[in-house]
Amino acid sequence: MIATGSEPSTLPGVTVDEEVVVTSTGALTLKSIPKSMVVIGAGVIGLEMGSVYARLGAEVTVVEYLDAITPGMDAEVAKSFQKILAKQGLKFVLGAAVQGTERTETGAKVSYKLRKDDSEHVIEAEAVLVATGRRPYVAGLGLDALGVEMEPRGQVKIDGHFATNVKGLYAIGDAIIGPMLAHKAEDEGMALAEILAGKHGHVNYGVIPGVVYTTPEVASVGQTEEQLKAAGRAYKVGKFSFMANARAKAVFQADGFVKMLADKETDRILGCHIIGPGAGDLIHEVCVAMEFGASAQDLALTCHAHPTYSEAVREAALACGDGAIHA
Repeated sequence: MIATGSEPSTLPGVTVDEEVVVTSTGALTLKSIPKSMVVIGAGVIGLEMGSVYARLGAEVTVVEYLDAITPGMDAEVAKSFQKILAKQGLKFVLGAAVQGTERTETGAKVSYKLRKDDSEHVIEAEAVLVATGRRPYVAGLGLDALGVEMEPRGQVKIDGHFATNVKGLYAIGDAIIGPMLAHKAEDEGMALAEILAGKHGHVNYGVIPGVVYTTPEVASVGQTEEQLKAAGRAYKVGKFSFMANARAKAVFQADGFVKMLADKETDRILGCHIIGPGAGDLIHEVCVAMEFGASAQDLALTCHAHPTYSEAVREAALACGDGAIHA
């Protein structure tokens, strides 16, 4: 079974030395907290590590090629997320194509072009974090010699049962297509073990939660509003702000909200997106509900303890119907 995970990817013109220009690996072993840091890439890893260093006192600037942070995230949540991070001191340069990095006596220079006008800019910092994604770690495994078929973007090609084209060879996790998440890989490993034991292992890829471990956390499962619109799906939205949640207000963590998406006709939960305290734990209530094909009303009619953050999830479910109790 190929379960070799992934490794950081980089950009042309960007040389990683894991001392000044670092990946997420080197960012964990910096000898001191830099006064300034440039983060290349506004994805999950870049924002998680960047926000940590910002809280430790670094002046953090995030440079992103796209015009929004966290590509693939529900747009409304991403917009709110960026505002919250900006309040915490992170600066954002969006729509910027990084051209390269250069070591200096005090750190490194990052050169970039703004896509809107091709203007060239340079920013200096004591440290540069390259967070431009990850790629499957398959180099040196001898897959070419075995004749293993690969996907165009470097993943191992498999069938619906994790089998490669080479008999007896399987692959899971970051080495294959899909979100690069440890829990996704774990589920695939369990499913493959069941298949090899003659059972019917299965992974429901529509109910795999994703979490951004910042403060506040951001968590999601299922489809985004943009995906539903693109698919022409009739849906309804239930939202509830943590400003109206007693537990969140009591601990001064009332930024954020819960956003639930449900089918307009059947009320079946299609997705949920949370930005707020404990979001990474709260999302699993919705995951269980979706696994059972629950409606928003099913969740709304379930008693939740008070005061807890989880009440915000119930209130968002209520908002898919007649409306939340609190406001």
